[in-house]
Amino acid sequence: MKPVQTHPFSPPALSKVDLDALNDLYARGTPENTLRAYERDLAYLTAWKRLRFNEPLAWPERDECALRFVLDHSRDLSDATDDARAVADVMIAQGLRRSLSCPAPSTLNRRVASWQAFHRMKNLDSPFDAPLLKQARAKARRAAARPTKPKSRNPITRPILEQMLDTCHGSMRDCRDRAILMLGWASGGRRRSEIATLMAEDISLKDFAKDGVVWVSLVQTKTTARGATPRLVLKGRAAQAIVHWIEVSRIEDGPLFRPVSKSDRLLKRRLTPDAIYQIVKHRLRLAGLPQDFASAHGLRSGFLTQAALDGAPIQAAMRLSLHRSVAQAQRYYDDVEIVENPATDLLG
Repeated sequence: MKPVQTHPFSPPALSKVDLDALNDLYARGTPENTLRAYERDLAYLTAWKRLRFNEPLAWPERDECALRFVLDHSRDLSDATDDARAVADVMIAQGLRRSLSCPAPSTLNRRVASWQAFHRMKNLDSPFDAPLLKQARAKARRAAARPTKPKSRNPITRPILEQMLDTCHGSMRDCRDRAILMLGWASGGRRRSEIATLMAEDISLKDFAKDGVVWVSLVQTKTTARGATPRLVLKGRAAQAIVHWIEVSRIEDGPLFRPVSKSDRLLKRRLTPDAIYQIVKHRLRLAGLPQDFASAHGLRSGFLTQAALDGAPIQAAMRLSLHRSVAQAQRYYDDVEIVENPATDLLG
């Protein structure tokens, strides 16, 4: 993915050749999801600065502008009548902002982090490193603190997954969706971006005939670097679903999961992460479950929840889920363990 021309990859005193080489290095060395986030954040910051100060972004940015950005995005503007409310109204109309409510601290942190990254790309100091800005951001996080919402309303545990798989019959689309659901769940709860970027070359069937094992190689994940992701394994029905998909689709190279036309014809381009999201929603609906029952992340939370229900050690589950933080993975185990805690039955 090539960076858009609006990326501020332009450190001073670089020749055009060096600048082009640096742009290419950033594009190759930055995950696609991060590049897309940079593009969205840059568009947001540019529009906000133009509306708030009638100025373009400055490099380095002024301290007062950075502080104003933090202040404007650290409160609910629903009842406000000042310039911050006027700017927010315009940005909502432009589709750059969702509502007048106070953005989540994570959203503010991501946009600030992007702004800081743009300064680093230009070899410049960021105003957000100033003590006043650091303190203001810390206060903003505390003031806007809210309970963390799960990425999926419910986990897709094994019984729910079985209901979804029962909706997959014999068409090309059904075979593909079965393979997506099986791989996404059984390989440790893969993120939709990880499923969408899989290539045929990432699947090894060398041990399938002998041991019934399929190996899956992820180029990189949210928690692992490119080339440092351990191989994952599929067994049993999940391995069979992948092999069946490869045989039916006759895919030998290129994207593993692709769109299927209305006439059940396989197309050449890859599925997008949003398409994976829609497939999960579609199968939930066909299974008779509410469309908002779960999201694609339910495959990930469902795998860990089921591992806890089945008594699998958390370290074993993390070997597949590739969670970096034990505390984060432990949340799914905590929900199961507290239900099984004998102290919850003291009243009878």
